[in-house]
Amino acid sequence: MFHLSQDSGNKKGYEQFDSVLTGLLRRILDTNKRVQEAACSAFATLEEEAAEELAPRLEVILQHLMCAFGKYQRRNLRIVYDAIGTLADAVGEKLNQPVYLEILMPPLIAKWQQVSNSDKDLFRLLECFTSIAQALGTGFSQFVQPVFQRCINIIQTQQLAKVDPISAGVQYDKEFIVCSLDLLSGLTEGLQGGIESLVAQSNLRDLLLQCCMDDDSDVRQSAFALVGDLAKVCPVHLRPRLSEFLDVATNQLTTPKLNETIAVANNACWAIGELAIKVRQEISPVVMTVISCLVPILQHAECLDDHVDTIISCVYDQQGVNKSVVENTAITLGRLAWVCPDLVSPHVEHFMQPWCISLSMIRDDIEKEDAFRGLCAVVRANPSAALSSLVLMCKAIASWDEIRNGELHNEVCQVLHGYKQMLRNGAWDQCMSALEPPEKDKLSKYQV
Repeated sequence: MFHLSQDSGNKKGYEQFDSVLTGLLRRILDTNKRVQEAACSAFATLEEEAAEELAPRLEVILQHLMCAFGKYQRRNLRIVYDAIGTLADAVGEKLNQPVYLEILMPPLIAKWQQVSNSDKDLFRLLECFTSIAQALGTGFSQFVQPVFQRCINIIQTQQLAKVDPISAGVQYDKEFIVCSLDLLSGLTEGLQGGIESLVAQSNLRDLLLQCCMDDDSDVRQSAFALVGDLAKVCPVHLRPRLSEFLDVATNQLTTPKLNETIAVANNACWAIGELAIKVRQEISPVVMTVISCLVPILQHAECLDDHVDTIISCVYDQQGVNKSVVENTAITLGRLAWVCPDLVSPHVEHFMQPWCISLSMIRDDIEKEDAFRGLCAVVRANPSAALSSLVLMCKAIASWDEIRNGELHNEVCQVLHGYKQMLRNGAWDQCMSALEPPEKDKLSKYQV
């Protein structure tokens, strides 16, 4: 695989890259089906590695892919869907140019209209549209209405097919629901508030709640991802059944066989946090139940480092998922603390230490900001409870490269200065001496 230098003078590297790309694109249009398959597979790998390097070459790539789209037979057509979706993931918003959309969208829309709601080829097409919608963002708005409505229709039909396949006219297959939910998430993520009017005119809320209660974990996993996405952009449409969404999300965290549904619990945890910062005090009825589920996850997060699988092994069964679970747990705990500090602060001493350790591992972003707002809120409400974890809290604060939000920066300053005034007789200096030099340097931003 070629790795191109950022140096614009790396002419030879780009010539080699273009030579490989041209060769692959030519082979994609080969008449031999096995050559087509091998070329598409190799091109998908190239897409993932080259990523944005493909952007200047998008027009010729799309022309070849859509030509293949028109000539491939059914089996290899699925590979083209994957190649288009991977391309959209790789180049992102750079795909949102009229010249590219004129090449890409008409053949896809024609195929979209041609494939029936019971055809399993629809799975790959739905997945392809998901990547395109996320890449185009608001640029997908001109295509969104029929795509959104079809997803609703598919979910509705499949839910009926589950109980009465004769009336539905199709056999139940959960993958139709999962792919439709994922595409609705992609539309929501891409269009943001632009999805609101379509949600308002649909029965998505009721269908989604039903999916959240489905007995299949894959359906629930995708359903809670969509709950979280909708909470971010149009929570008003979840509010009429908010308590039901919260109850069923909380239930995912209390299941006795958490290891079998950890991805569902992870998405449910994230969705609760997204709902919390939108509905604020309305989250209060489930706060203590959720916290009682989240705290054990944080308390045993050391399993990540020590590979200990005897303690709460139900939670830590896959290294990749573990990190995400711990991060989402720490963030959601912070969001609940932010909106309901009076409920959370009396219990903070039970989880302050592992919470701070987990917060230290999270990259700087808006979710981390929310979590630290919660940290500041509970520390202000119950400062003595955090005293024994002060060093770890300082390390968590020092984990920031920079707190860009001025309001949060000031809150952190106030917390640190409050403890500095509280700790007398060298206690503050003793706390500072436990920090590494780079951590002390980071804290100097807060004038302590």
